[in-house]
Amino acid sequence: MSDADLKSYRFRSERENDWREFEALLERIQKSGIKSLSPDDLLALPQLYRSAVSSLSTARAVSLDRNLIAYLEALCTRGYLFIYGPRTTFWQRVSEFFRRDWPEAVASMGKATLFSAAIMFGFALIVFFLVLDDPEWFYPFAAFLDVRTPEASAETLRATLYTSEEEQNAWLGLFASELFTHNTMVSLLCFALGFALGIPTAILLAYNGCVIGAYTALYWSKGLGFEVIGWLLIHGVTELFAIVLAGAAGFLIGGTLAFPGERRRIDAMADAGKRAGTVGMGMMLMLFVAAVLEGFGRQLINSDVTRYLIAGTTLLAWLTYFYLYPRRVRR
Repeated sequence: MSDADLKSYRFRSERENDWREFEALLERIQKSGIKSLSPDDLLALPQLYRSAVSSLSTARAVSLDRNLIAYLEALCTRGYLFIYGPRTTFWQRVSEFFRRDWPEAVASMGKATLFSAAIMFGFALIVFFLVLDDPEWFYPFAAFLDVRTPEASAETLRATLYTSEEEQNAWLGLFASELFTHNTMVSLLCFALGFALGIPTAILLAYNGCVIGAYTALYWSKGLGFEVIGWLLIHGVTELFAIVLAGAAGFLIGGTLAFPGERRRIDAMADAGKRAGTVGMGMMLMLFVAAVLEGFGRQLINSDVTRYLIAGTTLLAWLTYFYLYPRRVRR
């Protein structure tokens, strides 16, 4: 046996009992939970952890057997995750996300959210008046060249706002799936392209606003303004809110990258990325809700009053959840 092997053997024999005891306690916790440990075991656990960390430090310093070092690294990692890791279950973490993390992250991005909304709805208003003044402005912004054109009659356009029972049965599931996919792609692009100083995010928001403004003006010019706004808002409150939040998250990342403030850029980006990522996860849920409302609710509900009631309720719910609820939680 070489000197190195003898040294490693002696090192292991002097400390192995503590390692095995520590490993056995971790195995018991993993299988049966913390309540399976006795008071003496709970007292011994941090001592055994410190002993394992000390052994790992010594093993690295004197260049002992590589397999021994790997074993101690894995053991110390498991111990660290238990002793210093979060004491929450999966469902507790999900509850904390909805109760605190998501609404507080959205509330903290108030200025970016206002900026995002101003771009999208500002361009929607500009294009709205352009199309009302000259219907030819509709075509550069038309997303779908179908029957919804300035040449269509009011009756033809009205028919697109309401769905017959036969059409409901044939298209609802496919329609909801396609809408969710499209809206998710737009939102993710707004979110992901924020690193380019937010410029692509602003362009996407502006284009989305132009499409909304063009179609709203088209129906408005045919005397269907009240109907089309109700048709749009039953799902649009949730969908457009999600897109605005995606844009705000993109602006937060781009703005922090360009202007990190007094903190180091890497620290500022880490904080911005955490908040933006939290908003991004919640945004996916909002888009799912919007797809259900658009693919099912909007098609099944042909009452304008009911559409407006649902739109108003969802707007009040989101505003309360994002901007009033976080203040009550902090108190």
